Amino acid sequence: MSMARQTFERRQLGLTLRRLRERSGRSRQDAAEKISRALSRIVQLENGNGTVSASDLEKLLDFYDVTGAERNTVDALGVEARKRSRKSTYTDVLPGSFQRFADLEGAATHIAYYDSGLIPAILQSADYVSEEIKSGDGIWWEQPSPAERASRETFRLDRQERVLNSDEPKKLDFVFTEDALYSEPRNTYVMRDQLEHLLQIAEKYPNVTIQVMPLGTARNPAPSGGLVLLDFNESAVPIGVASVAYGPATYFYDGADTATLRRAMTKIQEIAMSPEESLNLIRKKLEVYHRGPHRQ
Repeated sequence: MSMARQTFERRQLGLTLRRLRERSGRSRQDAAEKISRALSRIVQLENGNGTVSASDLEKLLDFYDVTGAERNTVDALGVEARKRSRKSTYTDVLPGSFQRFADLEGAATHIAYYDSGLIPAILQSADYVSEEIKSGDGIWWEQPSPAERASRETFRLDRQERVLNSDEPKKLDFVFTEDALYSEPRNTYVMRDQLEHLLQIAEKYPNVTIQVMPLGTARNPAPSGGLVLLDFNESAVPIGVASVAYGPATYFYDGADTATLRRAMTKIQEIAMSPEESLNLIRKKLEVYHRGPHRQ
């Protein structure tokens, strides 16, 4: 293992290896001893500031009991991390990209989310999560078994827990469009629970801001797409993600690209309702749901 310039690929590998080590119940010292390296080398690797040889990576994966397709994916990440990358974007085409995105969320200190027509995943109630996952059955993935669907739902809820209740509270900014507050085509009772959930989050977490983009707002720079910005203080460069309905996620980490995405996010926050106005709107919508199932 050698010291190396941090790249996005090395950061992805490091976060993945940290998750696998923690899952196996091993300490960083255990891992260092397994490959006969100093503890500082494992710290560098997991922080994305080091590379790992193919042989040492195999020893670590054996030690962490990683097998099958998951192991093949980590091996492929290792190949990418050993390259002298000078790219400004990274498209994650390997299996399990949703897990690596969750790793980045977990490591970030400030995250700004924007979604159109949908409550952002971190803010979704359990029933809303269930409905969202069911809506993809037979389309984005094959019709899953009840156990597989439950696993997807558990992953989403665990992801929420990891972000909202991290040991060091993150600054979390959310913006979504007003149509996300309407029940159609979702179950009215699910939406009533969802609105209550939003208000509970706003009350419980002072580090969370929620803003709603009114219908028909002019000059929205992202009227039909999603956007995420992740900041890591001084530990790594910021990362931007422009979400897509289908296909691999593309991460932007060149300074010019993330500056462009940040300008878009800043504009979105400026033209959306203030957090206070947004919560008042949610309360009004909730009153409608309590009176009856009709959309207003």
